Amino acid sequence: MFKVIRRSVGPASLSLLTFKVYASPKRDSPHKTSVKVNELSLYSVPEGQSKYVEEPRTQLEESISHLRHHCEPYTSWCQEMYSQTKPKMQSLVQWGLDSYEYLQNAPPGFFPRLGVIGFAGIVGLLLARGSKIKKLVYPPGFMGLAASLYYPQQAIVFVQPGNVKNSPGNK
Repeated sequence: MFKVIRRSVGPASLSLLTFKVYASPKRDSPHKTSVKVNELSLYSVPEGQSKYVEEPRTQLEESISHLRHHCEPYTSWCQEMYSQTKPKMQSLVQWGLDSYEYLQNAPPGFFPRLGVIGFAGIVGLLLARGSKIKKLVYPPGFMGLAASLYYPQQAIVFVQPGNVKNSPGNK
C-alpha cells in the first residue's frame, strides 16, 4: 500500500544517526478502501470456541517434581531453623558491635587490668599440668580471683546468691 523510502547519512550500523522516513503510496497498486479500527483482528475477540489442552509432562518435569517432593521436608526444616536462629545471630552481632564500641572508648586503666586477668588465666593453665579437672578449674579460678581484685563490688554482687539480676524471685 505504501512504499517506505529511507534516507540517511553515514553507515547504517551507527544507531545514533538520525534519518527521515517518508511514506508514499505505490503508483502501480489499485486504491483500496481504508480499514476501520473495529475491523482489525487486534481489537476483536475471535468467535471460535477455544479449548485449553494441557500438554503431557515430560520425563524431566516428572523428575524435578519428584525431587522437589523429596526435598520439601528438608527445606522447610532449614527455613524453620533459619527463622529461629536469625534473632539470636542478630543479637550476637549487636553484642559484638557494642563490645567493639566499648573497647574503642575504653575507660582509663582497662587494658592493663585486662592484661593482668588474662595473665592469671595463663598462669592457671601452667599450674594445672597433668589433670583435666585442674585445667577446667584453675584458669577460671585464677582469672576470677584477679578480676575480683580489680572489681571488688561486682565480685560481691556476683558471689551473693540473693542479688542476682533477672532472677525469677526478683521483680
